[in-house]
Amino acid sequence: MEDKGVQLTRKRLKPAPAPAPAPAPSPSPSPSLEDNGATCEILEKPEVEIETNHLVASEEMELHISHILEKMDNFTHLVSELLESGKTIFKELSNEFEERMITIHKEQIEKWQDEIKQLRLLDASNEDAHALLHNARFLLQNAHIES
Repeated sequence: MEDKGVQLTRKRLKPAPAPAPAPAPSPSPSPSLEDNGATCEILEKPEVEIETNHLVASEEMELHISHILEKMDNFTHLVSELLESGKTIFKELSNEFEERMITIHKEQIEKWQDEIKQLRLLDASNEDAHALLHNARFLLQNAHIES
């Protein structure tokens, strides 16, 4: 696609040597964090395939790529640490929540048991008062009938 008077120049990069065949994936699974059925896989070293038609990039580009790969490793490590600390925090919170719920339950049961005890004492007192009033009425009626 050349127009009249316009020349396009293209830089040629040296072709890279033929790549060695990739090793077969190992049967061992990636490291993972598992808890309560939830799984999160963490890649130890991410493999990045850059499609460059097997051309060798400049040193500057290789340096840039190595910085990106280093950032990926650091980020993967940070995510792994955050997952571990988050898991620990949730376990601690879960234990504290369970202990607090047990304490609240115990306090409420004791409160209701005390309320039942107070109602029984009140009922017994009312029964005694009722019996006393019943006897007083009986005595007053008998005294009125005899006179």
